[in-house]
Amino acid sequence: MKAVRESPASGALEAEEIEAIIAGSCTEVSEVFAAERDPARIREFFSCLFTPSEVREFSLRWALVNEMLAGKTQREIARRYGMSLCKITRGSRELKRENSPFRRMIEMHNELQKRRTGKNGKN
Repeated sequence: MKAVRESPASGALEAEEIEAIIAGSCTEVSEVFAAERDPARIREFFSCLFTPSEVREFSLRWALVNEMLAGKTQREIARRYGMSLCKITRGSRELKRENSPFRRMIEMHNELQKRRTGKNGKN
């Protein structure tokens, strides 16, 4: 990772340096997730890195996007999960984006589920 300079006046890092650290850290974590094959270890890591509320929030976001892909309306999802439509709109917008990374991850998950349950026609 690139060395960073502290701002001489306050000792705080400059904004561009913080952004470089964030980008580098995100890449590092993504690489580790891509290499880790044990979902339990990743979940354990989540519980160390995120608060229970943060885990709940991103887990619900994943669930609601799955619901949208299954054909549920935003209103149905809001009612089911007790969420505001505003929270659901972000997931909906993401699914509409061309080449959505979120959609690709959900589709990858669904394919893995099919393989696990033998529903891919190759029993």
